[in-house]
Amino acid sequence: MIFKTVLEDIKAIYRNDPAAKNIEFLLYPGFHAIFIHRFIHALFKLGIPFFPRLISQISRMFSGVEIHPGATIGKGFFIDHGAGIVIGETAEIGDNCVIFHNVTLGGTGHHTGKRHPTIGNNVLIGTGAILLGPLTVGDNVRIGANTFLYMVDIPDNCTVVGTPGHITRMNNQAVSIKPKRTRYPVEELI
Repeated sequence: MIFKTVLEDIKAIYRNDPAAKNIEFLLYPGFHAIFIHRFIHALFKLGIPFFPRLISQISRMFSGVEIHPGATIGKGFFIDHGAGIVIGETAEIGDNCVIFHNVTLGGTGHHTGKRHPTIGNNVLIGTGAILLGPLTVGDNVRIGANTFLYMVDIPDNCTVVGTPGHITRMNNQAVSIKPKRTRYPVEELI
């Protein structure tokens, strides 16, 4: 099962990066990070203490990508460039997603349990985007570079840009929608 998923990750490199040739996937730090994550996630799910986290930190030192062993990541995942990516413990990422460098899928520090974003299938997250808290991003969403999303859910088939993020396209129609914070306002937690 893990090897089939890794094969899908390799296919994602060639599908998403026109510069990829021959066996160059072996040189991609994002591939190194996700390859290692696939194995340490299995160890983490078995309840093995310490070692999955240790291996993830060693992987971070070499790849520049920090993926907590608890994060759940679907098949066909592609990290372009890799530097500066942070994916938190309770983050969930669907199938065929693309993440560019300097993306954070982080927590707010004000939650217990589910603390990190849930990302649907076929989602592209642009360079420098920051998604914080247990928010949900639907399927077929494009998140622009340097977009900031804090505690807002994004429906399927949207394009989101800006700081704070607002929806500029929905179902192939131009729109201008500012998503409303739907849960866990920080003010109630303090």
